[in-house]
This record gives sequence, structure tokens and C-alpha cells, in this order.
Amino acid sequence: MPRLLLRLCLLAGSVCVLLATTPPLPPDWGFFGHRRLNRLAVFTLPPDMIAYYKNHIEYITEHAVDPDKRRYATQHEAVRHYIDIDHWGTYPFPTVPRDWSEALLTHAEFALITPRKDTLILASRACVDYSGQVVQYTGQDERVDVIWQSAELPVNEFLSFFRKDILPQYYQDYWTVPCDSLRQLLGTSLPCSEVIVADQFSSYGILPYNLAHVQERLTNAFRSGNEAAILRLSAEIGHYIGDGHVPLHTTENYNGELTNQRGIHAFWESRIPELFADEEFDNFVGRAEYIADPPSFYWDVVLKSHQLVDSVLTIEKNLSLDFPRDQQYCYEERLGRTIRVECTEYARAYRERMRGMVEERWRATIRCIGSAWYTAWIDAGKPDLSVLEQGLTPDEEVYFKSLDEAYREGQAKGRKHSGQ
Repeated sequence: MPRLLLRLCLLAGSVCVLLATTPPLPPDWGFFGHRRLNRLAVFTLPPDMIAYYKNHIEYITEHAVDPDKRRYATQHEAVRHYIDIDHWGTYPFPTVPRDWSEALLTHAEFALITPRKDTLILASRACVDYSGQVVQYTGQDERVDVIWQSAELPVNEFLSFFRKDILPQYYQDYWTVPCDSLRQLLGTSLPCSEVIVADQFSSYGILPYNLAHVQERLTNAFRSGNEAAILRLSAEIGHYIGDGHVPLHTTENYNGELTNQRGIHAFWESRIPELFADEEFDNFVGRAEYIADPPSFYWDVVLKSHQLVDSVLTIEKNLSLDFPRDQQYCYEERLGRTIRVECTEYARAYRERMRGMVEERWRATIRCIGSAWYTAWIDAGKPDLSVLEQGLTPDEEVYFKSLDEAYREGQAKGRKHSGQ
């Protein structure tokens, strides 16, 4: 079967605190951390919101960990918690589209199945002129040249086609495009019986895009007065915001695998907050603020986190060489199990060498969560929350029960981001 390999390109610029009973916990700030962060964020809200959120503070706290539980129920969840942004280049990553559709399209592969059942991977090497106006298709051999040589398409038109015909298939196992639709779009003949589109982007994480998406959904929930959705999405966006503030959620070296520091993920984001957040962190962070441009804001959060990655790794590496090796790890009893964790003094030394980095990201997370809630409420027109009385629906109760059951089966789907 002949194969032509071309690349489609467009111009474009969590948790292991070990509080679970059976399965290992996923990455992130930890079950302890995510719950505490959501709880503290309630106290950043203005008077028109704080009474409502205080009334539901136990829900907001408990359901902060639902996205981690959902990783045990669906293969599509894990990528929402991270982005391996360094896979795509170097800071500030100008070639990574900030628009969700552009990011997917830039890295999509179009496989054309011919009537003879041959497969042609249709894409192009230099498919957009650098004014960003025209998609120009060229090939690697004569057949593709013949197919594409006359095809030119405005980028916006191609993006519209992608959003309309392909993006709604995102959660399907594979995406397809009718041959007639592609012929009509390109205005050229194709030897085609089927077109299959492969996502080559999402497996490296979609965290900032997911944050913008959940923010929009929360706004719509406020606008419609859907209390079940308001509470659920408030809890969940708090989780994803926490993930975005963790440096190791922005790199391929997410658990120190590439630098012989396996386990640093949990050390930084779980062990240190567990030991010091309640007693030594300053958890009074001020008032929530309106976020004028949530997509750009969430990208700034991720990029700031990524700038700390080298420090997170280098400081721990140097400390491990300086600190007595027999005092780095201790054993603790938890829920009838003996576990190996970083000793308190070793964790304190790491925290001190980082000069407050974990606490700064922790505090920024609290304020950001409150600001996300506040922004959604403002953008929805400041609805009166005191009239909401719906509570959980029977469907919601069934859903949460199913999450718990999937989680307790103990098999996470997708990448195990903590390296466990």
C-alpha cells in the first residue's frame, strides 16, 4: 500500500498525597491540596457570591477531586490536566496556536483512502504563506502534486470547515470527512472513498484550552441558572486551575524521568503542601478579580508555571547531593499501609531553597479559582444566587456514584502523569 507522508501546517505563531484507600492517586496538588484550594477560594468572593458558596462549601471542597476520579472512567480526561508545552519548542512557544481549533488543525493528519483502498496521508509541508492568509498544498511526488497543485484556500475558510465538520467528532475514536465535502472545499477532484483525520496534538496535553472551555461552560451555567452545573463546574475548574499552577504539569519531564528524579512530581505538589500549607503558608490572598480575557489569562498561568520548571528540577537535584542520603526518605503509616515519603526536614530544606515558590503558586491558585468563579458570574450578568434551590438532580447523584466506582477499580486511563 503506497504511503505519502506530508505534514499539514498552519501559521500559528494530578496527585499523590496517598489519602486514597485502594488505587494510587493521580497527579496534581493532591486530594488534600485540591480540596483545600477550593475551600480557601470561597473566601475571596464578594458579598453577592460568598453566602451562596459558603452554603455549598462542603460540596465545592469534596468535588474538587472529581476530575482526577474521572481519569479512571474515560480515556479523554487525562490530557485535560497538563500540557507538555516544551514538546512544541521553546518559551514562549510562538508556534503553538492559542486557539483550540488552530492547534488541532495544525497537527492533524488527513488520510485519504482511495477507491483501490490505498492510503495517502494528505497534508502539506509549507501549507500557509507567512501572511497567514492562504493554505497552499504541495506534495512529495507527482500524484499529490496533481491533486493539490491548484488548491489554494483562505485560512479562515479552512478553519471554519474544520470547526463545523471535524471538531464535533473530537471525542470519537477517529474523525472522518466525506469526500464530497473535501472536494467542494478545495474545488478540485480527489480519488477518494473516505477521508480519516488523525489528532496528533492532544496526547501532549490540552490544559490551557480546557481551562478556557470550562470557564465558558461555567458562565453558561450561571446564565441559565443551572445550579447542579454551577456547583459541579465551580469545583472542577478549581481543580484544573490548580493543575495549571504546577510547573511539572507543563513539561515532558513531568515526574523527573528524564533527569533521574522520579517522584519529584508528588514531592513538589503534594508533600510540601501537606506538611506546611495549613500551618505555615499565608492563605489570605485578597479579593477575587475580574479576568478580562480568560483564554489569554490561562495561557499566561501555564507559561509562568513553565518558566519555573528548571528551578524545580535543579534545586532538588542539588539538594539531593548535599543532604544526608539517610535523612531524605522516611516511612509513615497511613490507613494501615506503610509508605515511603520525603522526610519533613528534607521537604523543609527543599521548600527553603525554592524561596517560597510552592507557596507563591499555591496562593496564586486560590485567588485564580475565586477570580474564575467571579468572572463567570459577572459575564453571566450577575444573576441572583439566593434564588437557586435546585440542588443535586438524581442524574448527578448517579454520575458521582459512577465516578467513585470507576476510581475504586483502580485503573487510570490515559497517561499516568505522576509517574506512579
